[in-house]
Amino acid sequence: MPRQNRVDPFGILFRSPARGTIMGNRGGALHNDRGEIVRPFKGQRWIACLLEFKNIRRQVMKPGFYTELFFLDEAASFAAGHRPCAECRRERFNAFRAAWGGMPSAPAMDAELHRARVDASGRKVTFQAPLDSLPDGAFVRIDDSPWLVWGDGLYLWTPAAYERRIPRTNSTVTVLTPAPSVECFRRGYRPAVTSLP
Repeated sequence: MPRQNRVDPFGILFRSPARGTIMGNRGGALHNDRGEIVRPFKGQRWIACLLEFKNIRRQVMKPGFYTELFFLDEAASFAAGHRPCAECRRERFNAFRAAWGGMPSAPAMDAELHRARVDASGRKVTFQAPLDSLPDGAFVRIDDSPWLVWGDGLYLWTPAAYERRIPRTNSTVTVLTPAPSVECFRRGYRPAVTSLP
């Protein structure tokens, strides 16, 4: 059975045999010694990493080590509340930091992102915005499903791929991507996405 270490744009950890293109973590071990998820996050540092880095090989969900999480693509990792890793994705981290403005430290960005991703009860924070005001890479909720905003269309996210496209409309939507990340997209950071239909 697949491990519960895939992450959807709502930030929920779930099981899927589909592979992701980005790996990440949420500040430490979210699993117990049996590989079962026991918490949604451990700290404020939620990062998105390369699948391969310096030929390092890891045992997934090794007891006592951080929990490896997997995302369809970079845009989905941002929607879930993550940011680029400063070690294995330094160029992307620097680009995100520059788009943030003022070149803040990673802990400062993490603190602001954390307030924008989960509330005091640990529930996902969302906000309302006109659909036509959102930049490419943002995710929105429509009929309880996550949709990627890209160009003049919206693309339905699934664990394995984007499945269909609908045109953008002039409406107000619930935005899943945390507000600070959306602002970075507006300022020129363009998140990577897998192939679109």
